[in-house]
Amino acid sequence: MTQDAPKLRAAALATRLAFLAAGFVMACWAPLIPFAKAQVGASEGTFGLLLLCLGLGSIIAMPVTGYISARTGARPMILLGGFGLVLLLPALVLAASVVLLGLALALFGAALGTIDVAMNVHAAEVETRTQRPMMSGFHAMWSVGGILGAGGVTLLLWAGAAPLIAALAGSALALAAMVVATPRFLRAAGGTPPKLALPRGIVLLLAVLAAISFLVEGAVLDWGALLIVAQDLLEPTSAGIGYMLFSIAMTVARLTGDRIVAALGRPAVLVLGGLVAILGIGLTLVPGSVALALTGFALIGLGCANLVPVVFSLAARQPDMAPGLAVAAVTTTGYAGILLGPALVGFAAEATNLAIAFALLAVLMLSFPLAARRVTR
Repeated sequence: MTQDAPKLRAAALATRLAFLAAGFVMACWAPLIPFAKAQVGASEGTFGLLLLCLGLGSIIAMPVTGYISARTGARPMILLGGFGLVLLLPALVLAASVVLLGLALALFGAALGTIDVAMNVHAAEVETRTQRPMMSGFHAMWSVGGILGAGGVTLLLWAGAAPLIAALAGSALALAAMVVATPRFLRAAGGTPPKLALPRGIVLLLAVLAAISFLVEGAVLDWGALLIVAQDLLEPTSAGIGYMLFSIAMTVARLTGDRIVAALGRPAVLVLGGLVAILGIGLTLVPGSVALALTGFALIGLGCANLVPVVFSLAARQPDMAPGLAVAAVTTTGYAGILLGPALVGFAAEATNLAIAFALLAVLMLSFPLAARRVTR
């Protein structure tokens, strides 16, 4: 253990850099979206379909990455996904037609899905070898990267930089992170090819929990501001503060999450996280109080922050499936929650109203305290 300590510290640094680079590049894309849309002259409907290419690319790549990671180790797939993101970010701005942008988005999504699964497999391996909770800290770096990427590109565009220059700057910083990380990743020898299988046993339950957590996060992103406006709490120009508080609370909670998991244990984190998120959702629905609603958004962030990291840790430790396949299954299902969740909230709001749709999210979050003992046994 003592002899491996320097190697494990280096591997932990590499994992943090991979999460940082992936979150950073993904967030760099967000401020560039209007420019890419204008570049190809896409209508709203067409551009919606183009964005779907990103999600489809991710979902296709994830199971493949899980299979290869289970066979050869996560390092090659982290490098493929990470350097792929570096190359593809400028391509999103350069694409001159709808077809080329769709292809670039599909490849960008595939690279994102590849590094997402592989770095979580690697993170679980580092955490297991180190014998202490680390997953929340790794996921916190994704959040930090998101803040830096979106903020940095927005600042460059505001200062008058061309979209391509902003994209190249983002790629350059992500490239530097990947170059530093590359020699520090753990190397794993090839093993017996695992059998491809659908999630089963505990993995299936963990995948459902991941989908629920991601669904709630996606709902807050896409519908949170609309909920505030629908309840006449704030003007549309200020309604985004709810998601901002959610994001800040989630980042802070993840930065301290490893210590919380070490102190309380994974079952307690799942129970308390679910209950805090339920309380937060309830506060957002209290009529007539801006303070309570904004507090609610912060509590949702605090509650949800460490649920997914714990779920990934458990997926890598369960005995039912190879860790790479299990993490891929949980990640893929989680992404399905992100893609389908906001639409499902919209359908529920159409059939009832937005407040009732958010109340249904609280019912779904009950799954975490109810399943905590089962998945951590």
